[in-house]
Amino acid sequence: MLSEHFEQIEALGLNLAMAALFLLIGLAIHDVLKNGKVPPFGRWAVWTVLFVGCAGFIAKGVIQAFFSGGI
Repeated sequence: MLSEHFEQIEALGLNLAMAALFLLIGLAIHDVLKNGKVPPFGRWAVWTVLFVGCAGFIAKGVIQAFFSGGI
């Protein structure tokens, strides 16, 4: 059974690892912004860039699933 679903398990593991990586990056950025006393506009810019990166990653996954027939 494991060998039959190896690709799906591998893809799920990769997606979970990337989600954990984005979470850790977000926590690190939050800590740096808090300790660096960054002004509100700078915080807004940093979080916007981080959100766009996450949204791009999610869009890539949805597009791949759509074209591979996963959806």
